[in-house]
Amino acid sequence: MKRYIVSFCILTVLTPPLAAQALHVGFGETDVTPDPARSAVWLAGFGKGRKASKVHDPLMARAIVLAHGKQKIAIVSVDVVGLFNDVAQSVRKQLPGFTYVLVSSTHNHEGPDTMGLWGPNLVTSGIDPDYMKALEAGIVKAIRAADKSKQESVAVIGSAKAPELLHDGREPYVKHEELVALRFQTPSPPAPLPRGGEGIKTLGIVVQWNCHPETLSSKNTEISADYVGYTVEYLRKKYRCPVVYLTGTVGGLMTSLHVEIKDDQGKLLKDGTFEKTDRYGILVGKLAEKALADAKTIKLTPIEVRSKSFFLPIDNDFYVLGFGISVLKRDAYLWKGDPLKADPVIGKPDLKKRMCVQSEVGWIKLGDLEIAAIPGEIYPELVLSKVQDPSDKAADFPDAPIEPGIYAQMKSKHRMIIGLANDEIGYILPKRQWDAKPPYAYGRKRPQYGEENSLGPETAPILCEMFRSMLTGRAQVPNER
Repeated sequence: MKRYIVSFCILTVLTPPLAAQALHVGFGETDVTPDPARSAVWLAGFGKGRKASKVHDPLMARAIVLAHGKQKIAIVSVDVVGLFNDVAQSVRKQLPGFTYVLVSSTHNHEGPDTMGLWGPNLVTSGIDPDYMKALEAGIVKAIRAADKSKQESVAVIGSAKAPELLHDGREPYVKHEELVALRFQTPSPPAPLPRGGEGIKTLGIVVQWNCHPETLSSKNTEISADYVGYTVEYLRKKYRCPVVYLTGTVGGLMTSLHVEIKDDQGKLLKDGTFEKTDRYGILVGKLAEKALADAKTIKLTPIEVRSKSFFLPIDNDFYVLGFGISVLKRDAYLWKGDPLKADPVIGKPDLKKRMCVQSEVGWIKLGDLEIAAIPGEIYPELVLSKVQDPSDKAADFPDAPIEPGIYAQMKSKHRMIIGLANDEIGYILPKRQWDAKPPYAYGRKRPQYGEENSLGPETAPILCEMFRSMLTGRAQVPNER
């Protein structure tokens, strides 16, 4: 039996009555912290065998629901390392009446294994099935709470840059250093907020920043949301409202590790400490505060959504092995050379055959704001159209075509990206920067980090083309070279 994937588009038809209808927005959250006293919790994101000792601060599922006329969408972010596409699909089935539901994760490296890759040893998954059921229920609960709390709203948007808060762990060094913040308020007065927003009832804030939540590093054994929890708490206290934090472009590697952070007395704070994590989170919160201080009113209606499903080949031997020993538990398919169709693997996979996984890209247009939904850790080069050109000739595919940039295809004044959206497929590298074989690029004696956590060199060409074709309606299947 062949399985065919057909892209679907959900389009808003704007009629005069709909144009006059107001935007309604609601926020909701649920505590999804596992209990290490009840059963073993294996922490994800670094090495295997990192067993949680206790809970330092809670992990949350935070949701926003936006409705306009008959259109209603939900965006939820969870303080975990990543969630596969089947979780998003299951959540959607439990939420009838929604035009679109986007399930993302912050990519937190101090929470439980939700992908199976960080168990006690190489051949054992770190996933607790009971926790995954509770996590999914928590996601649904957060969205329903947000839906129930909806009220009429207007919004302002602002952005701010802070390259000093990011460390790029891979050449060529390209940072996505822009933070985007949205502030939702009651519709009166319908004007740009005064500095500080005195007298304004704020309904909620959305912040999108591009950094790995891994400040606590690999030796920590306490469950934590990393800096994200501190950022949310800072903004919650400042504006007295719910806050949703969204992770954006984190490939490359965008990280808080190795970033010089000092306390109020000028003391340099160390990686792997709660002191640095706390301070870094506050600095991100202050960056959001700066963005909102100069925010401008934005129209977020009408609502339009598009989504496209497709297949990506698995050329990573470690991931193939994970399927073979059932550490990676997600549906597998046989790659046929076409990202729009594949045969499902029935029973135990034949590891000699090239497999693939199903994923999706998405696009949300909220009036004057466009949001890209990318199912993994995309490199800044692919978002900002800064793929190296000319490429380093020592790379594995130096003559590979440059992928169509994500932001370049979104024409609105305001743009935002949500990474790890509806799936976690690992790193998404420009193909011409793929560098797994000697001689290595930039005169290096060893390969750089990245390829070992990617599906393979075809991921970026296919994904970027699927995003382009989703917006244009014209597909061009990339040729493998």
